[in-house]
Amino acid sequence: MKIVGLSGSNIGSKTRTTMKYVSEKLTSQYSHVDWKFIDLADHTLEFSDGRNYLDYEGDTGYIAKTIMEADAIIIGTPIFQASIPATLKNVFDLLPINALSGKIVSFFVTAGTSKHFLIPETQLKPILSYMKAQTVSTYVFIEEKDFLNKEIVNEDVLFRLDALVEDTVMLTDTYQRIRSEKESMYDF
Repeated sequence: MKIVGLSGSNIGSKTRTTMKYVSEKLTSQYSHVDWKFIDLADHTLEFSDGRNYLDYEGDTGYIAKTIMEADAIIIGTPIFQASIPATLKNVFDLLPINALSGKIVSFFVTAGTSKHFLIPETQLKPILSYMKAQTVSTYVFIEEKDFLNKEIVNEDVLFRLDALVEDTVMLTDTYQRIRSEKESMYDF
């Protein structure tokens, strides 16, 4: 099972801190998972120009191909100016419309205040739905007050992140098993 962690911003520390926690949890508890972490801060992306994702080279091609090859994706994103970052939206724009079909997608959001709680509902979920993702039903919303010295200090947030990782792996396992059983019904 291939799971990709996508940190959807090229600046800031809270999303990276949270993805580091998710990464450690996933790799320590699920040895059968092939985990890749993509932090957009470590890559240079071209703007989407409508080409097929296979025609991009360098970091842009690597990111698009890695996402397309994944069975599941865990997205971490901050909220800036009451919106998802342009870098994350650009990643979605690089991919075909059905890019997330058959993939489990879960996510967490970091934001300065609770005023941004519905941004994932109004912006991120519709994009994931349009791209045919099977989304984990709950996401984790993390506020500024939940961090101290680049560490998550809210035990409830850690508990919910643990559940997000578990749900992502469990749903991916289940979805792969169901798809395999369905495909075995055909002779070709």
